[in-house]
Amino acid sequence: MATDPSPNSRRSSNLIHPVDVEKQPPTPLIYREIKHYEKWIPWLIPVFVVANTVMFILTMYVNNCPKNSVSCIADFLGRFSFQPFKENPLLGPSSATLQKMGALDVKKVVDGHQGWRLITCNWLHGGVFHLLANMLSLLVIGIRLEREFGFIRVGLLYIISGFGGSLLSALFIQSNISVGASGALFGLLGGMLSELITNWTIYANKVASFLTLLVIIAINLAVGILPHVDNFAHIGGFLTGFFLGFVFLIRPQYGWVSQRYSPLGYSSSARPKFKTYQRILWVASLILLVVGLTVGLVLLLRGVDANDHCSWCHYLSCVPTSRWSCNTEPAYCSSTQLGSQVNVTCSPSGKTTTYFLPGASSSQIQSLCSQQCR
Repeated sequence: MATDPSPNSRRSSNLIHPVDVEKQPPTPLIYREIKHYEKWIPWLIPVFVVANTVMFILTMYVNNCPKNSVSCIADFLGRFSFQPFKENPLLGPSSATLQKMGALDVKKVVDGHQGWRLITCNWLHGGVFHLLANMLSLLVIGIRLEREFGFIRVGLLYIISGFGGSLLSALFIQSNISVGASGALFGLLGGMLSELITNWTIYANKVASFLTLLVIIAINLAVGILPHVDNFAHIGGFLTGFFLGFVFLIRPQYGWVSQRYSPLGYSSSARPKFKTYQRILWVASLILLVVGLTVGLVLLLRGVDANDHCSWCHYLSCVPTSRWSCNTEPAYCSSTQLGSQVNVTCSPSGKTTTYFLPGASSSQIQSLCSQQCR
């Protein structure tokens, strides 16, 4: 006979025992790579250095000093030997060769419609010393910028700054030819300064960096007051690069970058990519840059000499002292030839020198003129 289960047994049969559940590991946080501050591998600046060096070698090949000059330096180099020190103390080619290769000549730009010289002159150099000084500076300054901002922005900064330097030089120095990458180099310095200003909030030791950069710029500009140095190209390149830096080298704020690359599922109040002062500097610099380059180019093509409108501006490029003169007018000579005898007269000074040179060519006579009038 079946018996009813006791209350205790009935109660025990209705108990629910907990089931052991395996503990799940916490979901790992997934981070994305922060690309806004990654380093670039610099390659364009070294290419620029190689290009400038190749252009100098090509210029020396075209120069062919033994054929076109009476005497040369380092004759063992053959056609790559240098012009005499009196003609070119930088160990380089003649002015005629530089002009042939694309040096900045205002008359050819305005009257000959050769505006391309505003660009090509930045890839030519007056001599070995000139080339070495500029290329070492380009490597030191340019590689740092390219590593931080990439080849596109730094490449544009270099080329446009070089154009800006050539433009200001052509407006003020219209009697001589001009070559060199100095305008583009000063553009890189100007870009470094404006980059520090526009990205001020994300830098540590910003005041020390700012003062150091100002001292470097001031020293380089001060060198430009020496004779035979085109400081207008330096100033024009610096100003162009300074305004371009606000446009090309602007960085997002760190708070926006941190928010953008925060772990998935993380939320916080939205932060702007750029600060208000960065946006204002960007717009103002772009307007000033476009207007400045456009007005300068129009004035140049109309044949305007900026010295006529600024009587003191020539002191920005050369300050005369008892030790040197700022008169850099090109040499003009008259010559007569009787057999092997060549008489060369320097037009500014009236000094006449007789040379014995069988079959003297016009390029050789011009070389003698350059040496005599310096």
